[in-house]
Amino acid sequence: MGVTKVNMHQAKSQLSQLVEKALAGERVVIARAGEPVVDLVAHKPVRVTFGLGKHEAECDPEIFDGTDQDINELFYQGSDQ
Repeated sequence: MGVTKVNMHQAKSQLSQLVEKALAGERVVIARAGEPVVDLVAHKPVRVTFGLGKHEAECDPEIFDGTDQDINELFYQGSDQ
């Protein structure tokens, strides 16, 4: 996919189209005075599972609000999880 770079004013007037591009997997960069300041990215739902294989169970995100950054660092030591 390509990269779309727009200035803040253009982003304001074309937000719906830019969101569609981000949802389609395109990288959308919003700039201020030509300098990139933010990326528009699609939200990915959190899926939390416990266990392995046939003993794996999915946790309700309404109850479990995600993993703790400190615990992740202890287990994964900065690697991509």
